[in-house]
Amino acid sequence: MLTAAAKADIVKKYQQADKDTGSPEVQIALLSARISALTEHLKVNKHDFHTRYGLTNMVSQRRKMMRYLKSKDSERYIKLIKALDIRDIRTQE
Repeated sequence: MLTAAAKADIVKKYQQADKDTGSPEVQIALLSARISALTEHLKVNKHDFHTRYGLTNMVSQRRKMMRYLKSKDSERYIKLIKALDIRDIRTQE
């Protein structure tokens, strides 16, 4: 679980403007932090299937947002995946 201070740090790092909390960069960064926390939780608790279900939903949501950002502004997308150190999504076209 992310603390409020950790969320505020992530928002501050990835926001595009002052008081920006809804840009795709911020949302993707927050989801990435939650995904990594849940991944660590699942390494210890292998049979926590409810958490695994939530994790797969978050990964899917992040992938959709990344696809949106890539289609709207590829430069911001490339900058974000390098900053977060995540793989490039593959388009299914």
